[in-house]
Formats: sequence, structure tokens, C-alpha cells
Amino acid sequence: MKLGNLIIPSRIALAPMTRAFSPSGVPDKNVAAYYRRRAENGVGLIITEGTAINHPSAVSHPDIPRFYGEDALSGWKQVVEQVHEAGGMIIPQIWHVGGARKIGDAPNEKSLPVSPSGLDLSGTKVTEPLTEEEIKQLIAAYAQAAADAKRVGFDGIELHGAHGYLIDQFLWEKTNKRTDQYGGDLVGRTTFAQEVVKACREAVGPEFLIVFRYSQWKLGDYGAKLAYNSEELTQLLLPISEAGVDVFHASTRRFWEPEFAEESDSLNLAGWTKKITGKPTITVGSLGLDHAFRDENGAANETSVAENIEKLVTKLQQDEFDLVAVGRALLADPEWATKLKNGELEHATPYSPESTKTLY
Repeated sequence: MKLGNLIIPSRIALAPMTRAFSPSGVPDKNVAAYYRRRAENGVGLIITEGTAINHPSAVSHPDIPRFYGEDALSGWKQVVEQVHEAGGMIIPQIWHVGGARKIGDAPNEKSLPVSPSGLDLSGTKVTEPLTEEEIKQLIAAYAQAAADAKRVGFDGIELHGAHGYLIDQFLWEKTNKRTDQYGGDLVGRTTFAQEVVKACREAVGPEFLIVFRYSQWKLGDYGAKLAYNSEELTQLLLPISEAGVDVFHASTRRFWEPEFAEESDSLNLAGWTKKITGKPTITVGSLGLDHAFRDENGAANETSVAENIEKLVTKLQQDEFDLVAVGRALLADPEWATKLKNGELEHATPYSPESTKTLY
């Protein structure tokens, strides 16, 4: 699969999954081995777990990897070398959790959470809104991370604009009550995302891959929406796309569900995104599971992996999206993609909390 100037060796990506296995924020040989094992077993594009930009309240755990400081970047360089040696491509997910962070969280307990309007994900005021100067500093930190990713040897970056984290907090009306250029209507609320993408593009040049991950759902609010129909989704996506995004990663909990059923009974969020922007897209959501997430009403979603793969292949053949990210199935079994290719999924280690204790 061609993404930008890259040839991805398979249409399977490793979904980014926070593991907090980097001591003091520095990825070590175990992290490199974790990613290498998946690359050498058929995963074409590795998207790393979220990595902290250079800001004191970027993340909420001391062992979430940093993407600043020569110790951490040296560790990431070893990860990149291992993945490339195994034949895979790798991009870091660049992350700031914003108002999802709690006061007193490590690693910097004295640093307060930051968010567009000083609100947490419930809409409760916690701190003061970001100033324009603070916003500029955050944008610069994203751009520096992008430049460092290129310097270290990564194949691109993914900007985490999903799940109620910082970029998403600017996009979402519940957490963005600003009245300046960073707030207002749906298009106005894309301004921060646009400026982050533009700054990263300026930092890395025209040929370095930029993936933008976004979602409708938020942590603790799975019914949340940025866009209630395709017209609103167009207003949301086009400004961000035109800022310099190459690929969109549309995060959903069940990839087979239509996003706007009243407009199309087939297109999921990635499908609508590709139709609107014309850009390649990555879909995600319970592909490798027999038991998917419960829905908003608490109902279980029982489906077989074989059924999921059949649905996926049909959607790929219809050019609805281009890659699929797999999370928990690959967390449980690093050889999952190889077993899929060889028709041996019955031998795959199924996902369960017990199956992921070693995580290597």
C-alpha cells in the first residue's frame, strides 16, 4: 500500500496502545523488541503508543515514553532501527492529554492540566483557559517532536487528535468555550489542529508522512460527536486536511458500524473521511476480537473474528479505506498477522487480560 512516498508492506497497522513500559519515559531494549516482533510478523505500519511532547503536563504516568530529551530520543532511534531491520515502517504517535490529566498526576505532579477553556472532559472548570502565548508554545512543542522524529529516522508521525485529548478538546464544543480564533463554530474550533499540522509540516518538509488520528467518541463518553452528519464532518475535516495531513486515522470502537446510518448503511467513519478528503484512511475497531466493546446501551457485541475479516475484506475491495489498525489481538499475539496470512488464526493467542501480562 502506498502512503505518500512510502510503500507499506501490508495493509495491517499496529494500533497505538499506551503501555507505560518505558522507565522514566525512556524506551529501552524491551520496547524495541516489542515493536520488532510485530514488524517481523507481517505488520506493515507500526504506530507507537502515545509519546509525550515537551510540555510538563503532556501525560499522566512516569513510564509513558517521552519524545524529547536525548536519552529518550536515543532509545527511539534503537526502536526505529529494529523495526526497519525487520522490514516494517514506523511512526510515533505525538501526544498531549490536555484536560484529561488530573491534578497531581505524575511525572510532574506540580504541573497543572491545560486545556482550551480550563475544563476537564466532563465540562467542569479545573484550571484557567490556555493563553494565546501558551498555545503557541504547545504548537512549537508538537513541531519540535515532528522534527525530532524525522531526525531519529522515523517514517512519519501520527498526531493524536482523538479520544478527548488536547487537540480533540479544541475540536469538541463541550470542552472548547473560547471566543477567540481558537473557538467559536465547528470550523473555528479546528484552528488549533490546523496550526499544529502546519507547524509540523513546516518542520519536516513536504514528503514526510503526517497522519492525523481523530474520533467522535471520548474517554468516558462513547456517544459524543464532533459531527452529526456528513456536512458537519466536511466542515471539520477539510481545513485540517488542507493544512498538510497525508492520512487520516479514524478511531471507532467497531469498524463495521456505519457512521451516519441515515445517509449510508455501509460507510464507517474512515469511509466517510476518505470520501470527503480524498486522502488515504486507516480504520480500526475490534477486528481481531470475538467479543467487541459493549455498546452505549450496555449490550454485548458478539461476532467472530472470521466474520469481522470477511466484512473488512469487502470494505477494502470497495475502497472504503486503505489500512486497518489492529490493537488487542496484536497485543496478545505478536504473530497474529502472520497467522492471518497463513490461514492459521485458530492457533492465535486470543486476547484476554491474562494474555497481555508480558506484552512482549
